[in-house]
This record gives sequence, C-alpha cells and structure tokens, in this order.
Amino acid sequence: MKRPRLLWLAVGLLGIGTAHAAPGETARREIAGLIGALDGSPCRFQRNGSWHDAPEARAHLQRKYDYLLKKDKVDTAEQFIERAASQSSLSGKPYRIACPGQPEQTAAVWFGARLKALRQRTP
Repeated sequence: MKRPRLLWLAVGLLGIGTAHAAPGETARREIAGLIGALDGSPCRFQRNGSWHDAPEARAHLQRKYDYLLKKDKVDTAEQFIERAASQSSLSGKPYRIACPGQPEQTAAVWFGARLKALRQRTP
C-alpha cells in the first residue's frame, strides 16, 4: 500500500522540476513590442531564402510564438528571440532582416537591438 503512494509522490516531485512558468507580464509586453516593432517597420524579413513584408513576418512569428506558448517553451523575450525569431524551425537557416538605409542583418541581432531599446525606454 505504501509503494504506490511513494511512486505517485516521486512522479509528482519529478514533475515539479520540469515545469515551466508562463511568461510574466513584462515578458509578454516585451514580446508584443518586438513583434510590433517589425510589423510597424518598412523592413523585409527573409526566411528559407524568401523575402516577406513586415505583416507576413509578424503573422509568421505570432504563429511560432503561439505554438511555443502552447508547449510552455517560452518564458522570456530572450527565449522568444532564440526559439521563434532567429531561425527556421524546419531548415535551421537563420532569419534575416533588411531595412531601408541599413545593412542587412540576422534577425537575432535585429531583435536583440529592439529588445535593448525597449528596455531602455521602460522604467
């Protein structure tokens, strides 16, 4: 009788270590700001060799973010950049961003700079 109870206790304790927290209010606001920064820009977004305008890129990144939320795999803006906004999940190729008057760069660098700017504006 004691063994099944101990087994369930052990399984429950193991689950505690693997659970992830949902993004907090600050992380959700930052991620929305990152997606919005791209959507509100004249920049183009490259994934798997094809260029997309900002609204298409926003929709793609929103789908990836929603998927990560369902799988409980994103808690911070840095995780969003790393797991959704930096490279293709299918090909592994890095995303790129081209903005008028600026050199083309990886999406990881572009989003990292946007996150830094967001945090400097927020008290």
